[in-house]
Amino acid sequence: MSVQQSAPRAFLAVCTRSGMTGDRTAGTTDLSPAALQDRIDAGEPVRVLDLRDRDEVDQWRLTGPSVTLTQKPNNRFVQARVTDSIDEFAADIDGEGPVTVVCARGEASDVVAEGLREAGYDAHNLAGGMEAWARLARTAELDAGRNGTTLLQYRRPSSGCLGYMIVADKSGETTDGDRAALVVDPLAAFTDRYVADATERGATIESVLDTHVHADHVSGLRDLAAETGATPMFSEGAVDRGVAFASERSSASPASQTRQDADEVTTVTGGDELAVGALTVEVVAAPGHTTGMVALAVGDTLLSGDSLFVDSVARPDLEQGADGAADLARELHRTLTERFARFPDDTVVAPGHHAERTRPAADGAITATLGECRQLRPFAMDAEAFVAYVTDDMPPRPANFERVIDINLGREAASDEAAFELELGPNNCAATPTQ
Repeated sequence: MSVQQSAPRAFLAVCTRSGMTGDRTAGTTDLSPAALQDRIDAGEPVRVLDLRDRDEVDQWRLTGPSVTLTQKPNNRFVQARVTDSIDEFAADIDGEGPVTVVCARGEASDVVAEGLREAGYDAHNLAGGMEAWARLARTAELDAGRNGTTLLQYRRPSSGCLGYMIVADKSGETTDGDRAALVVDPLAAFTDRYVADATERGATIESVLDTHVHADHVSGLRDLAAETGATPMFSEGAVDRGVAFASERSSASPASQTRQDADEVTTVTGGDELAVGALTVEVVAAPGHTTGMVALAVGDTLLSGDSLFVDSVARPDLEQGADGAADLARELHRTLTERFARFPDDTVVAPGHHAERTRPAADGAITATLGECRQLRPFAMDAEAFVAYVTDDMPPRPANFERVIDINLGREAASDEAAFELELGPNNCAATPTQ
């Protein structure tokens, strides 16, 4: 689709990281990451011009059901400006509808946006660029079906990661400053956000739990426990993999650290009940994605971790590789068809990740009923057909997944900035497409 000067357009430009420093604040010609995400979530057409190198774009890009992306290296725009051929440059940008402009750190793309505006196009720069978008977190409140209970879903749009905070009254009656909170699958990048949200709701974060050893992002469990004094919790299966706990992620113990560090965490297993104030949360065994995966039953909601997503199921190869994938796939089939069988169809499934093209509901939440999930193709398969289905032609593994696993096990250290760089990109935790 060509772009004509006679009709104002906006463009989204994304640049390389080389030579880029600092952040920008949103101005009259800038679009904030939050405003951009609002447009994507609403399904508005978004045309993206990505100036980064092709390999960077292939690894990680702005995504959404309504996003159309064109990659052009930055020197192509420089050449177009010198040769007075910006109209031809703009005509090659695919897509429909309004777009805007963005860059890795919001600087080179600002120059491109300015050049497009000078040529008569309506162009806006994404403030802070891709790095700012990667730091964006959206929060939605879910209905847990229990009075005195607040269930928050945290979404990182850039990676599709989802985490949760359960806040409950301690006495069964709301009293300011007398509430307890459990944070589930926290991201290290958002530690301050969880603390602020708990404080705003008059709650103390008393416990932090990872549903499994994550392979796509650096867990915030250690940092959040150190910040708040909360009790850190892993599943027994995760501890069996050799979890070493240190009070802060940045000073995590080396691989030679003994297993006695596991004594510093509370282990949970299927059938356990966790007290969050006056609320009882049930731990549900959910192996398949990993050996130690657990889900949590919170009132009428099932926090399914990385077992069941709203439009797919988990991949089984990240813990034991291809050789162990079939056995874990059989466990995943048992989880979906047997361990979850007792939950009614109207149970709300709140997963640990979402796909790149999944749109949230109007309230910003990404959930589905268990009945809707049971319409997915894998639920109609017997065990061996399911194994073949989820192990055939799996997507690429998450970027840097082996190092991320080592950090989350406590075997390796990572600074905040190193952790942020390691986890950029899609989560790739699902085995199957939407079907």
